Amino acid sequence: MLKKFLVYIPVLTGILWSSNAQETKIYTHEQKDFEDALALYNNEQYQAAQTIFKKIKSSTENEEVAANSAYFTANAAVRLNQQGADQLMEDFVEKYPTSTKRNSAFADVAEYYFETGKYPYALKWYNKVNQNALSRGEMEKFNFNYGYSLFSSRMTEDAERYLSKVSNSAVYGSQAKYYLGYISYQKDDYEMANERFDQITDQDLLEKKLSYYQADMNFKLGKFEAAIALAKKQLPKSDRKEVSELNKIIGESYFNLKQYSNAIPYLGAYKGKGGKWSNTDFYLLGYCYYMQEDYANTIQQFNKIIGGTNSVSQNAYYHLAECYLKLDKKQEALNAFRNASQMDFKPEIQKDAFLNYARLSYEVGNAYESVPLVITNYLDTYPNDEHQEEMQTLLVDSFITSKNFAGAMELLEKNKGYATKATYQKVAFYRGIELFMETDYTGASETLEKSLKNAEDLTFKARADYWKAEADYLLNRFDAAAAGFLSVKQKTSSGLQTFLPDVDYSLAYAYFKQKDYDKAITYFAAFTEKGSSDVAKLNDGYLRLGDSYFATSKYWPAIETYNKALALSGPEKDYASYQKGMSYGFVGKGDTKIESLENFISQYTRSSLRDDALYELGNSYINDGQESKGLQAYDRLIREFRASSLVPQALMRQGLVHYNGDRNEDALGKFKTVVRDFPKSQEAIQAVATAKLVYVDLGRVNEYAAWVENLDFVDVTDTELDNANFESAQKQNRDGKIDAAIRGYRNYIEQFPNGLHALDANFSLAVLYFGKGDKEAALPYYKYVADRNTSEYAEQALTRVCEMYIGKQDYKNALPYLLKLETRANIKQNRTFAQSNLMKGYYEQRNYNKTLEYAEKVLATPSIDNRIKSDAQIMIARSAIATNDEEMAKLAYAKVLKIASGATAAEALYYEAYFKHRDGDAESSNITVQKLAKDYATYKEWGGKGLVLMAKNFYVLDDAYQATYILESVIVNFAQYPEMVTNAKGELAIIKSKEAQRNSSVNPNQD
Repeated sequence: MLKKFLVYIPVLTGILWSSNAQETKIYTHEQKDFEDALALYNNEQYQAAQTIFKKIKSSTENEEVAANSAYFTANAAVRLNQQGADQLMEDFVEKYPTSTKRNSAFADVAEYYFETGKYPYALKWYNKVNQNALSRGEMEKFNFNYGYSLFSSRMTEDAERYLSKVSNSAVYGSQAKYYLGYISYQKDDYEMANERFDQITDQDLLEKKLSYYQADMNFKLGKFEAAIALAKKQLPKSDRKEVSELNKIIGESYFNLKQYSNAIPYLGAYKGKGGKWSNTDFYLLGYCYYMQEDYANTIQQFNKIIGGTNSVSQNAYYHLAECYLKLDKKQEALNAFRNASQMDFKPEIQKDAFLNYARLSYEVGNAYESVPLVITNYLDTYPNDEHQEEMQTLLVDSFITSKNFAGAMELLEKNKGYATKATYQKVAFYRGIELFMETDYTGASETLEKSLKNAEDLTFKARADYWKAEADYLLNRFDAAAAGFLSVKQKTSSGLQTFLPDVDYSLAYAYFKQKDYDKAITYFAAFTEKGSSDVAKLNDGYLRLGDSYFATSKYWPAIETYNKALALSGPEKDYASYQKGMSYGFVGKGDTKIESLENFISQYTRSSLRDDALYELGNSYINDGQESKGLQAYDRLIREFRASSLVPQALMRQGLVHYNGDRNEDALGKFKTVVRDFPKSQEAIQAVATAKLVYVDLGRVNEYAAWVENLDFVDVTDTELDNANFESAQKQNRDGKIDAAIRGYRNYIEQFPNGLHALDANFSLAVLYFGKGDKEAALPYYKYVADRNTSEYAEQALTRVCEMYIGKQDYKNALPYLLKLETRANIKQNRTFAQSNLMKGYYEQRNYNKTLEYAEKVLATPSIDNRIKSDAQIMIARSAIATNDEEMAKLAYAKVLKIASGATAAEALYYEAYFKHRDGDAESSNITVQKLAKDYATYKEWGGKGLVLMAKNFYVLDDAYQATYILESVIVNFAQYPEMVTNAKGELAIIKSKEAQRNSSVNPNQD
C-alpha cells in the first residue's frame, strides 16, 4: 500500500487592524477582548477563544468586529470537531457576504481538514475557494493540497491535472512527481511512471518508497534481473507487508528467468493478499518444486489449487497427475488426469491427460464411468491416434478385468465390431454368471445362451453349458438342465476339472426332479463312487441315491445307501435313519422297522420327521397286531404335534381301528373330532363317509343325516356329479391339454367350492398357472391350499405363496405365510428359506430385534451355502448400522466380506472402508475404496458412496484438490442418488469454507 505524505501548512496567525482617532472607551475595551481571544486562538486554546468571540459577537455593534468574531467562532468549532461546525461556517459566509475573510474561511477550513487527513471534507471546502483571489504562493499550496486530496479520494484524472501544475515546484515538486508516478503505476503505464519517478530529487523519498515500485514496474515490464536487484535492495528497509510483496516480486522474477531453485525460498516467503494465497501462487511454487523433481512438495502445492478453470489450472493438474504417478499414487493420478482431460485450454495436454486417464482406469478401476466406455470414448475422440492399437487391446481386456460386464454387454450389443467373437463369448459368460449370482436365473440362462452362440473357446463353452444348466435347473427346466449337464460331461478339457466332479451330482438331480429315478441312480452312484471333499454334498448324494432306490422299490440298496450317509458326519442323519426304517417295512422286516422307528424317536428329539415317525410307528404296530401300542403312538403324535398335517390322518386311523374292533362309539368320536377340528380337509370328507357306515351299522341313519346337515362342505346328493367334474379336469391334465385342464378345474371350483376334491383342484390349477408363468393367476389358488394347513400340498403351496410375495417385495403379506412355513416345513431347505426371508421381511419393517433373531437362526442352520450366510450377516450388519451399534456392524461386515459376492460384497467393502475412516486410517480406507472401484464398478451406488468417503480421507490427508474434485465429480455423475449428492454438496461446502481461509481463489458460496 502507498504510504501517504502530508504537507503541513501554517495556520493564519494574525489579523491587521486600523485604529480610529475617535474610538470610545467601550471600543477600546472591546478591542482588548478581541485581541485576548485572538491570542488564545493562535495558541490553540480554541474553547476559551470561542467563548470570548461568541460574547463579543453578541454584544458588539461594530459590523466588522461581529463578522470577525463569527469567523473565528466557526473556525474554532471546526478545530474542536463540534457538531454543526460546517453550518457555522456556512452561516458566516451567508451573513457576512462582503467580509474580506470569506475566501480565507473556505481555504482555512479546507486546509484544516487536509492537515487532519479528512480529504473528502477538504475537497468540499476546496471546491468553494475562489482560486483567482489566491496569491502565487497560496496558489501553489492550493494546487498541491487539492491535487493530493483528489488523489486520496481516487479521483486520479483530476488529481493528475492539479499535481502536474506543481511538478516543478521547489517546495512540492518531488512529492507531486511521486504521486504522478504512482498514478501512472496504477494505470499500468510503467514507462511514464518510471519517467516521473526518475525526476524525483528528494533523496529521503527515494530511499523510503521508490525502490519497491520500481522493482514491481521492472517485473511487470519483463526486466526481471533489475526487478530482483531493486527488490532485494528494498527488503531491509520495508515493513512486513512490503517484505511479503517484495518476496513475491523476487520469486516470480526468478521463476520467469527459469531459476527455479532460487525462486523457491522467495515464493515460499510470500504471505499472500490478506494472508491468503491464490491458485496462481500455489502453482508458481509447485512448478518450481516440479522442475527440481521434488514431487512430494510439488503435490503439496498443486493439491491446494481448487476449482481452477484456466490454462494454468489445466497445466497444474496435469503435472500434479505426473507427480502422483512418480510416487505410485495411481488413484490420485487418475483423478488429476481426468480433470486435466476435461479442460480444452491446451489440446495437447488434454489429449495426453485423456490417454493416461484411460490407461489408469484400466489399471486401477474407475468409479465414475465404466472402463470400456472410457477407452471407447478415447478411441472415438482420437480415431487416428498413434495409440489406437494399444487402446483397442486395453478395451478388449477391460471388458473382463473391470468386471463391468453389464456395461460391456450393452456396449458390445451396440458395437459388434469392437471385439472378437471369443471376447464376446467371455463377456457374455461372465455377465451370465453375475446374473446367476444375483438369482436372476432367467437372465442368466438367456445371457449364457448368447455366449454359447458365439462359442470359440471350448473351455468357456463348457463352462457356459454348466452354468446355463444350473440356471435352467433352478427355473425348473429340468430337461434343458439335463441336456446341458450331459454336454459338459462329454467334454474332457483340463480347464473343466473344477466342474467335472460335480457334473454327475447335478445331472443326477436333474433326472431326480423329473422322477426319472433309474437315470438318477446312475449318476448319483457315479458321483458317490468318486467321492468328494465336500462332505455335505457327498452326504446329500447318498441320501438322494437312497431316495431313488426307494422310489423304484429297490429297498435293500436303499438301506445300504442310507447306512453310508449315516456313516458320514454330514447333516440330515434323522432323514436317513427314518428312510432306512421305512425301507425295512417294505422288505418284510416289520419288527426291524418298528425297532428303527422307536430308536429314531428316542435319538432325534428335535427332528422335523418325528411326527412322520410316530405316524408310521402307529401304522406298523397296528399292522403287527399290537393295537394298543399303535393307538398310543397315534395319541402321542396328536398330543405333541397339533399343527402336523398327519394329525387328522392319525385320528382317522384311530377311528378305523375302533371301527374294525367294533368299538363304534369310539370310532364315531374320532371321526367327529376330525370333522370338527379339520373341516373341509380330505380327511374330514373321508371321516364323514366312514361315519356314515358306522351309523348304518348302528341303524341310526337319521342321526347321521341330522349331523351332516350342519356341515357346509358335504353335499351328499352331489357326490357323483362332484367326482365326474373333477375327473374330467384330471383327464385333460393327464393328457397334457393345459388350457382345457385349467378351464376344467376352474369350472369344478365354481360349481363345487367346498367339493370333495376342492383342495386337489385348487392345487392343480395353481401348478398349471405357475407352469405357464402366470404367477398372479396362480397366487389365489396356492393361498387356498396354504390356508388349509394339513394337506399333503400345504408345504409346497406355502413355499410358492412366499416366493411370489417376496418376488414382489411384499413382505407385509409374505410374513404370515413365512411364519407358517417355518413351523410346518418338513423339508429343511424350505424351513431355511422361510427363516432367511423372515429375516429380510422383519428388516424391511425395521423390526431389528426380530431381524437379528432370525439371522442367528439362519446361521445356526448346518450346511447352508455362502450366499445365504452372507445374507444373514448382511442383515445383522444393516440392523446394527440402523441401531447405531457400529462395533457389531463392523464384525458382521468383516464376515460378509469373506463369503459374499456381487452387490453384497460391494456393500461390505464400502463399510470396511468406512470403519477404517472412522478409526483414523485414511490411507488404508482409500485402498479399500480403490478395490471397490476396481472390482465392483457395476454397483454405482456403493462406488459413489465410496468416492464421498475417499474425498473425506483425502482431506484428512491434506489433499484438498483430491477431496474437492472427487466431491464435484460425485455431484455431477451420481444425480440418480439424490441423498448421496446432498451429502457430497455438504462435505464440499465444509471443505471450501475451510480452504477459502487460505486460498483467495476459492469461493465458498460457489456451487
